[in-house]
Amino acid sequence: MPLKKLITLKHLLIKDKPCIGLQFNSDKVIHALIKELPNPRWSKTYNMVYISNSTSNVSLIFNKFRGVAWINCNYFFQDKKLNDENYKTNVQWVKERQVAKTYRRCPDDYLQKLELKKYANNTVKSYVSSFESFINYYKDIPLININENDIRMYLQKLIKENRSNSYINIAINAIKFYYEIVLGMPNRFYAVERPRKEFKLPKVLSKHDVLKIINTTKNIKHKCIISLLYSSGLRRSELMHLKIKDIDSNRMLVRVEQAKGNKDRYTVLNKSVLEDLRHYYKKHKPETYLFENPVTRGVFSSSSILKIVVNAAAHAGIGQRVTPHMLRHSFATHLLENGTDIRYIQMLLGHNSTKTTEIYTHVATKSFTAIEDLLG
Repeated sequence: MPLKKLITLKHLLIKDKPCIGLQFNSDKVIHALIKELPNPRWSKTYNMVYISNSTSNVSLIFNKFRGVAWINCNYFFQDKKLNDENYKTNVQWVKERQVAKTYRRCPDDYLQKLELKKYANNTVKSYVSSFESFINYYKDIPLININENDIRMYLQKLIKENRSNSYINIAINAIKFYYEIVLGMPNRFYAVERPRKEFKLPKVLSKHDVLKIINTTKNIKHKCIISLLYSSGLRRSELMHLKIKDIDSNRMLVRVEQAKGNKDRYTVLNKSVLEDLRHYYKKHKPETYLFENPVTRGVFSSSSILKIVVNAAAHAGIGQRVTPHMLRHSFATHLLENGTDIRYIQMLLGHNSTKTTEIYTHVATKSFTAIEDLLG
């Protein structure tokens, strides 16, 4: 017969000492057994019983409640091994940076936890940058002594600086990661208010403007970069890490390995782009990556790709600043306008859900052509 009683274990830090929190519904049997634990105390802050955190006390809890209550450890043992196929998180660059002596660095245990959980490298950069901005704002206060009010004051500072909602949300996530994940303090800042999520429509180019950018680009390498971003709907980071072997000319597909969310996928390869890639390959002879740094033969830089797209659009006379992600947005929107099933577009883009892909229905001209002209 399954156990109906439940005790949830949580990490607590009380008076700078690690403790085990025991959360449960009121029950006479559990209360009686709790009293038999070593020095149990009540925390008004966390609204639960706690004892000191030690290996022997963890074992004692399991032995004490065996056959009486189910012990939920989902919050207590958080460091589960993730999929071995996930790419390796790189935190070495954080440690090797040259910073001023007075600069407060991201704690090593913060970096270790990011590495252990195999966070995407872009997320690592965002979290480290956001958390270091925060801890340098409170440079003279020990991290453990920073409270919810301090965080609110810091967030108000960001608001006064006209930081975007997404920037503020990343800052909150980076701060919560330290206190709740690294230190294991459950929901310490649960009352910190988040800004409302903004609904922004993707910026999209017309097909005419995209083709104008591509056709006026004379550098074959630059032309291939712009063409692949658009015709295959690639993210900038995905293009950077494309390898020669990822271009499948027999099946007319591009293989995208370990993209956002650590997922592999296939997307389409255009015939004219394949011809340009062949000319590019004969001229530049890349060794591993499709687009390589000409000096190191390593991955082509993200900033270089951005510069290529921005300059090509300006040269083509496009009246707005064009980014690589705008080309991806344009790819999805133009497919939708051509009548492509949204589930197919979802697969090509690598979205988890069609709900993410549905945003393009708000910018596709197909959505508005059926509306009657009121002045016609």
